[in-house]
Amino acid sequence: MSIAVCIVSHNTSELLRECLCSVISNQYSVCSIQRAINSPLNTEHCSLNTGVVVVDNASTDDSAEMVATEFPAVALYRSETNLGYGAAANRAIAACHSPYVLLLNSDTLLQPGALPALETYLDEHSQVAMVGPRYFNANGKLQPSCFPFPTPLDIFLDVTHAYDLIAHVPFLREKVMRTWAHDRPRRVPWVLGAALAIRRAAFQAVGGFDDSFFMYYEEADLCYRLAQAGCETHFAPVTDIVHIGGASTQQQRADMIVQLYASLAQFYRRHYSRVRQVELAMLVSSVAFARLIRDSLAIGFTRDQNERAVDIHAWRRLLAGEWQTLGN
Repeated sequence: MSIAVCIVSHNTSELLRECLCSVISNQYSVCSIQRAINSPLNTEHCSLNTGVVVVDNASTDDSAEMVATEFPAVALYRSETNLGYGAAANRAIAACHSPYVLLLNSDTLLQPGALPALETYLDEHSQVAMVGPRYFNANGKLQPSCFPFPTPLDIFLDVTHAYDLIAHVPFLREKVMRTWAHDRPRRVPWVLGAALAIRRAAFQAVGGFDDSFFMYYEEADLCYRLAQAGCETHFAPVTDIVHIGGASTQQQRADMIVQLYASLAQFYRRHYSRVRQVELAMLVSSVAFARLIRDSLAIGFTRDQNERAVDIHAWRRLLAGEWQTLGN
């Protein structure tokens, strides 16, 4: 195979172990995933042409030690500080020499045959720089993974859950990027970054991920720049990925909500006009205010009071404008 695997991890030791087992089972077929979880794999023939690279982003759990002990042939890079996803991914991909790289979150599981399927797709579509596979949640539900670039209208339809309504209207469902069936390959604006099959030459030609995106929208920014360079991004259900989602961020919920909108603002500053930036600011303020009122009224009547309190704190931070200065 000519596809290496890069994984960025932060405090996800157990999930990272399962992810690595699924990857190495794909590459070598030496045992089942379950057996791999119970005992270390023999990966002595692993190389950086067709091997595995893990960047540990300053984890405080035993992630790095687990990789070093149980997967000694995996190339492990330990960062003393949390570099952010894009910067860590750049470091991992720079360590590879293969023409293709599959970049994974640590909370993903590959299905059998995933690596050769993605490699074949890139081989057969020379104009494609990035491929996103089909995702399913841990409960088996399809997870939308390809999107339009984030215009104010798209964000409004998302945060108001209008897309959920569109998904139930047959003549609209297939016309909308977020709600179509995800049952065939197609060119798309951008794909979710939990599993990205990347043509390394195209990735390097546009400078890789923008390190200034700490988390969120770094893949949208990359796809935007690839499109400007004449390259295509495709969704291709040639393999399925199990994506648990949010594993390393769920304990920092308020910070991540603010970071999400900060990265969105950064995307707008990079690629959109000042008018659209003002539209975004008005939209985010309106959403934060509405949700602050909603959660403040509901907090006394819900079982998830702690989560509501965290969200209220996040909405207040958004209204204070923190999202517009973070990372600026």
